Amino acid sequence: MNSQPHIKIEGNSKFQIGEIRNNTVHYEFEKIKTYFNIKGHLLFGKKFKIHKEDEPLLFKLCCYFIQDHNSCAQMGIDTNKGLLLSGPVGRGKTSLMKLLMHLAPHKTNYEIIPTRNIVFNFNASGFDVIENYNQNINYCFDDLGVEPTGSHYAKECNVMGEILLSRYDLFCHPEQQRRICTHITTNLNAQEIEKRYGNRVRSRMRAMFNLISFDENSRDKRK
Repeated sequence: MNSQPHIKIEGNSKFQIGEIRNNTVHYEFEKIKTYFNIKGHLLFGKKFKIHKEDEPLLFKLCCYFIQDHNSCAQMGIDTNKGLLLSGPVGRGKTSLMKLLMHLAPHKTNYEIIPTRNIVFNFNASGFDVIENYNQNINYCFDDLGVEPTGSHYAKECNVMGEILLSRYDLFCHPEQQRRICTHITTNLNAQEIEKRYGNRVRSRMRAMFNLISFDENSRDKRK
């Protein structure tokens, strides 16, 4: 385990995003923002920046990923659930989830997988692909809803719907030794999710996820 999780190293530079007191890391949001702006430049290019209107949303996400249980409880966020990050195209959902992987990986690690890639793999390899995600690994399924319907040897399948049902069973399993989380980014609203994946999936998603949405004033970062 990293003995200095409050220190981030990028090349020859160090960024302190908090301090250790009584063997506990106390994170500072302003320092996290500074680090994320630098890390964002490295990952996405010099045009990246944390926009002011997105800071309340980013604060919620940071509290979740550092597992600040008290702050999350005050904001109605269940730290035992995963995240469903929603918003229109171009708001930066994927970029934020890629950034947040670096905040506190000793507490909340996950793999980001585009849903389109999952379905393409299903089309090539079949139902074993669905089974691959029924394991004790935390995933973020990126861009839920943009993937096509799966088809393997002319047999159609709602691949992500089946995977989400399997992930729900993992989430609820009483013998799990540790929390198994699923995260999602999506452009879809609740009604669109139900239409695409069915009421059964949507009802389980209510139990699995905290819904975090971009503010309506958030700008399109691709313009």
